[in-house]
Amino acid sequence: MDFLKDLWAFMKERKKFWLAPVIVIMLLLGMLIVFSQGSVLAPFIYTIF
Repeated sequence: MDFLKDLWAFMKERKKFWLAPVIVIMLLLGMLIVFSQGSVLAPFIYTIF
């Protein structure tokens, strides 16, 4: 949790709020890959990348 607080403080202080959507999309893509590895959708997900 300290990492998230530090990251938010960095973005707030340096006015780097454009990093928030980038981080969220990267997390969502990572979760999609992790959760779809054992599923039937895995071949379709990997063709995207």
